[in-house]
Amino acid sequence: MTTSTASTPLLNAEPITEHRSPATEALRRLLKHRSAQAGLFLIGALILVAIFADLIAPYGFREVFRDGKRFEAPCVHLLGCDPAETEHLFGLDGNSRDLFSRVVYGSRLSLMIGLVTNIGAILVGALIGAVAGFAGGWWDTVLMRSMDVLMAFPSLLLAIAIVSALGPGLINALLAIAVVSIPVYARLVRASVLSVKDLEYVQASRALGASPIRLLFTRILPNAVTPVLVQGTLGIATAILDAAALSFLGLGAEKPTPEWGLMLGEERARALSNPHLLIFPGLAIMITVLAFNLLGDGLRDALDPRLKR
Repeated sequence: MTTSTASTPLLNAEPITEHRSPATEALRRLLKHRSAQAGLFLIGALILVAIFADLIAPYGFREVFRDGKRFEAPCVHLLGCDPAETEHLFGLDGNSRDLFSRVVYGSRLSLMIGLVTNIGAILVGALIGAVAGFAGGWWDTVLMRSMDVLMAFPSLLLAIAIVSALGPGLINALLAIAVVSIPVYARLVRASVLSVKDLEYVQASRALGASPIRLLFTRILPNAVTPVLVQGTLGIATAILDAAALSFLGLGAEKPTPEWGLMLGEERARALSNPHLLIFPGLAIMITVLAFNLLGDGLRDALDPRLKR
């Protein structure tokens, strides 16, 4: 008589777990973060507005209405405005231009300001901080004391001084904003390099004969960029605010550039009589800055290793 034995599952088998890379895990936490979700939504909407500004804006940002009307209140047909009147969602500014169209086109300029100034500041600041932290010695002393001198001045006042010396204009304003942002990134990268350069995998690469440049750019810097990503996101919001402040003072963008700070500066004398001329550009600045701040907070939490589960 033959007996058959049924196969039994292995009782001690370990459950199969999915192994995610650190980048995938950080992205998962970022997408679950409520503040980051709101920030990404607002930034996505801003990018779409900037890309399709020609389709969204009903008029050109330079177009002047020749009927002599100025400082007109918003006219929205769906809200009861006389259909015989020309529709202006945000009204007309002091130069008889459609304010809604200028605010829409201003999104392009704001994104450009934030990205260009931060990319330039990150590249220069990261190079300075990496050299100072990796080389040490007198290199560290000279470079970081120079950064300390720049940080001793309030950033906006230093930007005003630089633009005043170079002359008003958007390009000079972008350069000034980038210069005052360099020390922040230099100090961040230096601190990260100091914490990474003596780790075991760096020492192993050095023992295998890797050159200092190879060590710095392939072993150290790729593992020292986490705080730079967070600060870069927050820095975009700061750059947009600084550019708006310089334009408000007449040191940044020049007429008829559709820059939100310039719009506020042009109509600041009519804050009480025609408040809509300041409300809409001000809301655009507030929403944009809020979006990047929310995303920066989400990035900081997602990239913090102490929050890993």
